[in-house]
Amino acid sequence: MRSQQIENYKKTLKLTDRQRQIIIGTALGDGHLETPNKGRTYRLRIEHSLKQKAFVDWLYQELKPWVLSAPQIKMQIVNGKIFHKYWFNTVAHGSLRFYGQQFYQAKKKVVPKLIHRWLTPLSMAVWYMDDGSIKSKNHRARIINTQGFTKREVAILIRALKDKFAIQSQLRKQKEGYQIMILAESAIKFAKLIKPYLHSSMKYKITGLD
Repeated sequence: MRSQQIENYKKTLKLTDRQRQIIIGTALGDGHLETPNKGRTYRLRIEHSLKQKAFVDWLYQELKPWVLSAPQIKMQIVNGKIFHKYWFNTVAHGSLRFYGQQFYQAKKKVVPKLIHRWLTPLSMAVWYMDDGSIKSKNHRARIINTQGFTKREVAILIRALKDKFAIQSQLRKQKEGYQIMILAESAIKFAKLIKPYLHSSMKYKITGLD
């Protein structure tokens, strides 16, 4: 598309409720909101290992009206090791400004104070698909990797899970920061909430709970 065609097309875009929930989930996880014009508009960047291609393709299909180019593969070399990433960007749009402003302060991702209002089973599912893992094969507890957030911010998420969904979890200190550990007594409840929204390639993350 030419630039004017793109601008005209962007005027037709409107986020659905489902897309809003997905954006909340990936903003908590691996999604990155960036602005090309000092906060006037934002775009969402999705990037995962090529191993998560099926999940990225699912996100692309969910957000497809907002994306002008199909997901692409890129190669990165880190400390002499080659990594293949799979990624796409949405268009930059004013409708994404709210999320950029809520989830970023001084270019650093943060947990919004009002996150409890926006958490839904779908947003939690996307968040968990991004950052969730199994504690161990012999344990029902589940981990959400939140090391990029401060201790206080992780506590806000733990409180939101408890108050809104009665999911019991606790801080788990790691070298890199703090994880959320969803306790065994709440793991099945958590799995039931998110299972309808999990992509098939990610259902292994609730193995033993379904």
